[in-house]
Amino acid sequence: MNDPRPDLPGLPDMIPARMLNDFVYCPRRFHLQWVQQRFQTSDDVEEGLYLHRNVDRETGDLPDRFEAWAGRVARSVSLSSPRLGLVAKLDLVEGGEQGSVIPVDYKKGHPDKNGHAWPADRVQLLTQALLLQEAGYAVDRAEIWYGETRQRVQIAVDETALEEISTLVAQAWQVAADPVAPPPLRHSNRCPRCSLVGICLPDEIEALQIPARERHPLKRLMAPDPENRPVYVTVQGCVVGIRHERLEVRVEGDLKASYRLIDVSQVCVFGNVTVSSQAVRELMSREIPVLWFSYGGWFAGVAEGLPGKNVDLRIAQFRMSEDQQLQIARCMISGKIRNSRTLLRRNCRSEVARIDDQLKRLAVQAAEAESAQQLLGLEGTAARLYFGGFPSMVGAGCRVDVSGFSESGRKRRPPPDPVNTLLSFCYSLLTKDLTTVLLGIGFDPYYGVFHRPRFGRPALALDLAEEFRSLIAESVVIQVLNNGEVGPHDFRSRAGGCMLEASGRKAVLRAYERRLDQEITHPQFGYKASYRRVMDIQARILGAVMLGELDHYTAMVTR
Repeated sequence: MNDPRPDLPGLPDMIPARMLNDFVYCPRRFHLQWVQQRFQTSDDVEEGLYLHRNVDRETGDLPDRFEAWAGRVARSVSLSSPRLGLVAKLDLVEGGEQGSVIPVDYKKGHPDKNGHAWPADRVQLLTQALLLQEAGYAVDRAEIWYGETRQRVQIAVDETALEEISTLVAQAWQVAADPVAPPPLRHSNRCPRCSLVGICLPDEIEALQIPARERHPLKRLMAPDPENRPVYVTVQGCVVGIRHERLEVRVEGDLKASYRLIDVSQVCVFGNVTVSSQAVRELMSREIPVLWFSYGGWFAGVAEGLPGKNVDLRIAQFRMSEDQQLQIARCMISGKIRNSRTLLRRNCRSEVARIDDQLKRLAVQAAEAESAQQLLGLEGTAARLYFGGFPSMVGAGCRVDVSGFSESGRKRRPPPDPVNTLLSFCYSLLTKDLTTVLLGIGFDPYYGVFHRPRFGRPALALDLAEEFRSLIAESVVIQVLNNGEVGPHDFRSRAGGCMLEASGRKAVLRAYERRLDQEITHPQFGYKASYRRVMDIQARILGAVMLGELDHYTAMVTR
């Protein structure tokens, strides 16, 4: 077997046997998990890890090939071959007849309906057998132990089978050398239980390739929302630390709050809050970002450890032409205007027909804008019209004086009135969440398609935020005002501006997280999903466009 590895910089030296399993199961999964280093746990993955808890404990040595086995076994044996470009960790190696050895692998599932090993499992075992032969051992069969049926299934090891592995290795290297992942499987029964379905989006990508009127509602294949949630630390003088697998918040040594690390998705700190170096290191190791805000709520930055490993996505992002950027930006801004119009129509308490008609026309014009400058002008015009009608959505339950906003409209830095303060704070929260989503996928959040790059400004997060401003941030503002969740005592005037008191921030944070957890029927795909998940889906659709998997970007627009 000649070395099939392409002579390309950055590729690993050897393919793990378990990755050949993934390659046979789904070439796209192989590329996402091994090449792009994308991993997502699931119940099936956790069950598999639990099954291996004892198998992975090294016991016994692999005897020299000239030694007699005499009933000996070896567990968790690592083998590699630079010549073959393969590496594997064998669950179990047993002695067979006439000096041969038998590799045994543990799987949590069951054999196929004929009692045979699944093709992907078979390939993994044959790869292990090939490595044992390369090391000088005689192997005439391999076995898989399936946990559900508690039975062993034998796999014959012969020249034909080993030649099959050689062919597969060459094919896998060819796929690995391509910066773009293979297309998703179509209508495959393998997708629903795949741990990467929420990253891959097989049905979603296929659906976006056909006209909207021809689409049918999709089954919800993606993984459920994670149960972990952000922790917001707003009390000044707090110290955040780690103790016994828990995140602790203390003030002058007294414990004020404690959270299991497995329940934490983000740590958001506001103003004068200290995060210990031990906590930062542990949070980074668990890929839990720490997000920093000023006391007034301005998003200042994020600490998240090493950047995303999806280099090919960032290369595609930087290589986009101006025409590609304009196409995406047009969809985003047109979607923003349409969502603003929908929010206004649903919540206005006075006649806004004129504004409604104008926003409708501007959405159409934005979708056809011939330049970034023209698009910017249309977006600005739509924003002035929309915010002119914004006070009409505030009802009798509001305990806050909104007259300042009615007179001056949208103002920032500093916001002069409570409504502007609420909008700025919610926009900041939305930006931090989208920045985190983009970083997790592998984007550079500072290089946008509509917002121009500027030092310290997450331009791409601001781009993606456009279509979510009305859906999330502005909806939260309307909600906390109309429900009376904030009152005059939650605001303070200072240095010519208005800022939220601690009580107001807590009220808005509760409403914001509540909004992210709210499930809606996705307008493009027809299944139920939370806004938290929808933001992730939309960012991945953007990535699929940049990588060439989709021809056009489709904005998130509610009906």
